[in-house]
Amino acid sequence: MSQTYEFYDARAKDAAAEAKAATLDNVRERSLRAEKTWRGLAAQARKVKAEREKAVQASAEKRAAAEAIASS
Repeated sequence: MSQTYEFYDARAKDAAAEAKAATLDNVRERSLRAEKTWRGLAAQARKVKAEREKAVQASAEKRAAAEAIASS
């Protein structure tokens, strides 16, 4: 199952809130590490989505060009 940017961003926000509410240093540090990881995953998900959209667009343009040549 593919996760979305929104999913990862929500987990990062949850981890940030947990870090802010933490009274123990080790819990705060763990939550901050988790937030950093979730933010990295969110960025990666956004990048993959953009690359996928770019590939779909390029494929559509290639198909349109081939159809134009074939109909000539």
